[in-house]
Amino acid sequence: MSEKPISPQISPKTHAFSITHFLLHFLSFILFLPPKFQKPIFIFLSRMSHNLKVSNFFTFIWLGIVVLSLINCVHFVRCQVVDDYEQFDNPAVLSLLTQIVYGRLNNLTTALSHDFGNRSSFCVKDPEAEWDRAFNFSTNLDFLSSCIQKTKGDITRRLCTAAEMKFYFTSFFESTGSANYLKPNKNCNLTSWVSGCEPGWACSVGSDQEVDLKNSRVIPSRTSHCQACCAGFFCPHGITCMIPCPLGSYCPLAKLNKTTGVCEPYLYQLPPGQPNHTCGGANIWADVGSTSELFCSAGSYCPTTTERVTCSSGHYCRMGSISEQRCFKLSSCNPNTANQNIHAYGVLLIAALSTLLLIIYNCSDQVLTTRERRLSKSREAAARNARETAKARKRWKAAKDAAKKHASGLQAHLSRTFSRKKDVPDPEKLKILNQRKPETDDDLYPCALDTSVSSSVQSEGKRKESGNLMQIIHEIEDNPESYEGFSIDAGDNTSNLPKGKEMNTHSQNFKYAYAQLEKEKAQQQENKNLTFSGVIKMATDTRIRKRPLIEISFKDLTLTLKAKNKHLLRCVTGKIKPGRITAVMGPSGAGKTTFLSAIAGKAIGCNVSGLILINGKNESIHSYKKIIGFVPQDDIVHGNLTVEENLWFSAKCRLSVDLSKPDKVLVVERVIENLGLQTVRNYLVGTVEKRGISGGQRKRVNVGLEMVMEPSLLILDEPTSGLDSASSQLLLRALKREALEGVNICMVVHQPSYALFKMFDDLILLAKGGLTVYHGPTKKVEEYFAGLGINIPDRVNPPDHFIDILEGIELPSRSSGMSYKELPIKWMLHNGYKVPPDMRQNTVGIASSSMDADLTNEVNPAGAMMEEQSFAGELWQDVKSNVELHRDKMRLNFLSSKDLSQRKTPGVFQQYKYFLIRVGKQRLREAKIQVVDYFILLLAGACLGSLAKVSDQNFGAVGYTYSIIAVSLLCKIAALRSFSMDKLHFWRESSSGMSSLAYFLAKDTIDHFNTVIKPVVYLSMFYFFTNPRSSFADNYIVLLCLVYCVTGIAYAFAIFFEQGAAQLWSVLLPVVLTLIATRPKDGLIIKNLANVGYPKWALEAFVIANAERYYGVWLITRCGSLLKSGYNLHDWFLCIVILILFGLISRLIAFFFMVIFQKK
Repeated sequence: MSEKPISPQISPKTHAFSITHFLLHFLSFILFLPPKFQKPIFIFLSRMSHNLKVSNFFTFIWLGIVVLSLINCVHFVRCQVVDDYEQFDNPAVLSLLTQIVYGRLNNLTTALSHDFGNRSSFCVKDPEAEWDRAFNFSTNLDFLSSCIQKTKGDITRRLCTAAEMKFYFTSFFESTGSANYLKPNKNCNLTSWVSGCEPGWACSVGSDQEVDLKNSRVIPSRTSHCQACCAGFFCPHGITCMIPCPLGSYCPLAKLNKTTGVCEPYLYQLPPGQPNHTCGGANIWADVGSTSELFCSAGSYCPTTTERVTCSSGHYCRMGSISEQRCFKLSSCNPNTANQNIHAYGVLLIAALSTLLLIIYNCSDQVLTTRERRLSKSREAAARNARETAKARKRWKAAKDAAKKHASGLQAHLSRTFSRKKDVPDPEKLKILNQRKPETDDDLYPCALDTSVSSSVQSEGKRKESGNLMQIIHEIEDNPESYEGFSIDAGDNTSNLPKGKEMNTHSQNFKYAYAQLEKEKAQQQENKNLTFSGVIKMATDTRIRKRPLIEISFKDLTLTLKAKNKHLLRCVTGKIKPGRITAVMGPSGAGKTTFLSAIAGKAIGCNVSGLILINGKNESIHSYKKIIGFVPQDDIVHGNLTVEENLWFSAKCRLSVDLSKPDKVLVVERVIENLGLQTVRNYLVGTVEKRGISGGQRKRVNVGLEMVMEPSLLILDEPTSGLDSASSQLLLRALKREALEGVNICMVVHQPSYALFKMFDDLILLAKGGLTVYHGPTKKVEEYFAGLGINIPDRVNPPDHFIDILEGIELPSRSSGMSYKELPIKWMLHNGYKVPPDMRQNTVGIASSSMDADLTNEVNPAGAMMEEQSFAGELWQDVKSNVELHRDKMRLNFLSSKDLSQRKTPGVFQQYKYFLIRVGKQRLREAKIQVVDYFILLLAGACLGSLAKVSDQNFGAVGYTYSIIAVSLLCKIAALRSFSMDKLHFWRESSSGMSSLAYFLAKDTIDHFNTVIKPVVYLSMFYFFTNPRSSFADNYIVLLCLVYCVTGIAYAFAIFFEQGAAQLWSVLLPVVLTLIATRPKDGLIIKNLANVGYPKWALEAFVIANAERYYGVWLITRCGSLLKSGYNLHDWFLCIVILILFGLISRLIAFFFMVIFQKK
């Protein structure tokens, strides 16, 4: 039995795939056929798909074939004519033709995007993306299908070619062009004007003419079959083709308003003499300032160019929107609204910022307060412990002295009893002879002992103290700060700190400092009534630390003003010695301050002659500036710092880095103790506006700033002026303590009291004109003047009498008839000094009273000619003198000399840290001023945000212009305080050797806090009131760079100008530069002036950030506005960089001014 052949089994899926494969090949074959053969085949296929009832699977296959056919039509058909097909009512055919037309339109817009991007690169970042946002209709092609039906497939002959679209868009870039009236062209000119040239109408090319939409060179002849423009397209006045309306527009067919004769909503009129002409479609796409009829109205959105939908509740729709935007949660949005009310977010931002600032200021202040309180408790505990220990040691010393006295009495009694000698030796000699070595420090170092210690000591001669007690005493002598007290039973030394070990805690530092202070007090008390043994002990005492010695000697020192050739100081010869206090006295105009400036190396604008030697060597005084202290006449002290903070800052920046922290604490505490500032150490010094410590205490703080740096030479300009007698004596005693360490002290005083006068070691007495009357020990001045026949009357203060004589109020001697003008020559002859030639004529008749030559106002012969100069000569001489004065200042500021002070002070980075802490404290104490600044900025943002609404026509340029002026003005005025208020302090600190760079950087660093916060404060009102399309971050970055820029400019103004002039410039500059930046850039000069001003770049950055968010129908508005302003959309980052560069360059200029124009 034979088997039957098995027939192949084909599954339905394989069968469907074969059919699909066959149909694809068949469709591809059809697409390559000429159009006259394609038409019947497509009609047949469409009828088959309509009439036949096929399964869902085959329907899906058929739809896939249709889609593939659309793709292939776009890619393979070169000149497909849509009107070759007749069944436009058939959905399948209409959909197919719509895709074909859209494909051609898409290819056309893609080709145009490249050319448009080349010409409009200043306003378009990504041409393809921007063009896609404007003409991507793929989501809804209903308007295209409607136009195909209306034109019966003639749409491709009515669409504008690339050449016509280029012709239209080029008109926007030409200054003489207009969007309403185009130039004459091939179809619309004086000889050829068809109805399609009218607005809202278009024409077709001939039926036998094929149109290449991509042709960008030749405008086709298009004058037949003219009719109204389709909805969704616009037909400009002057060309006969249609251009699709961009997304975001609303382009319905116009309707005639018979009352006005205007085609609404496009506002063009029908041409006269043509009764058959009707209203067409849209007529123009231009910027919103020229015409806004094409734009989708505010409060509505247009998903397609022929559909407009009212914005629903909870959403907002800006003008030109294609979709509605959901409102934020806390904002309010009514139906049909164009913007959301986001004022609540501004309020929340202000509340959050205020909370943050309160936390920062309060926590920082609380931290500082807590730290100061802990330090105060630790310091008070250490001081209390030191005082108790001193009292205990004093009792121990008293018991010890009593034991010694009892032993001496017992020895004397035994001697009288058992010795035949009747004479009793001197107790003082006996004490010296019985001591094998100088007295130990047991009598000076206080230690806390139990009462059992004093009771157990019966007599010095018995020496019954245990070895354990003596060991403890010697250990206390070695490290006295390590013991708070001990008893006899305390045999261990576990509380001792190893010698040389660094003490880190504040408690240990204070214990060490106050223990040393108690030692010094005990030493001073012991030295009041010195015995022979006390003198020996002082001579061998090594506990008083000596400083590097500086001796200044000067010979024939003469200073003459360059401008007037007048002597300020003349022929001054002498020496000021270390370890002594030299007082410089004289009447007004005697050159006392000039003398101090000369020896300190700060005399400028003068011709200096003579010789100044440092330690016998011809060296610059600036080589020792690290160990030279100069106390100015004015009390230049930081009023918003406490007394202790002022002293500590000076100590940290000017003491040697090799000095340990406990020793620095000791130095500061000693100065506070010696100057009597313990009760006000934690008080603010105070300013003119805010009351602080008293004037006398402020003066002592002014002196203490130089004392804490442990100078070797201390120069003081009238430190006792304004002080009472008690305060002056307190200050002099502190200076005496400095002199014991070898400090050379020279000070100017005005008529001191007799008690104060006796405290000076040496005296320099100057007459008017800077001539020396006396220079020597204070105790010999009366003897010298008595030798001249000048005796001091009874009950008259000697310095007052001397000043009265030199002022000419009192006669030197009525019997001798000598004039006060002869006293300088008397001093020269007394010491054998060389008398100047112009004064030698007076030496012959020195004893006669007929001398009437005015020596004090003597000028050299070269100055006699100056009175005979003309006005021009005097003016030239003044200008020349001013130039030389500034040159001398610059030379002094940049003077570099070898450092011979042998002191290594903190470097720039360490001083920057100290400056940073100081400026931070000052800013915290100026919190009220900061709050006022923020409040004013907040009001400015609210007012400008309410008044200057963001205009879509210029992208908010007006509001941003006002913002630039307001922010610049307010931030500059606030930044002026950083340097204008502290000029005197900086001049003093920089002249003492502190780093100018560290000072400037610290100020700028602290001001960065305001630079970061102030833009947030302003935008919290302005941004949420105006609600621009640009993001908050974009606006913040621009405003941040703007504040950084104007702050640097304010630094330069504050340093270079006086306070009033700096404020005036800060107000005028932003207004003038902003007006220049907003003027039309017609001339080269205006353009260059705008480019060198920061407002132009800030305004451009604001506008660019906002304009970038306008797309679609806004494309022409964006390009037109940027073209008119001269801005470039790619320059946002460049604007930010330029603003930062402005800030950096202005800071460099400010620092240069600060270093160059210092007042020495």
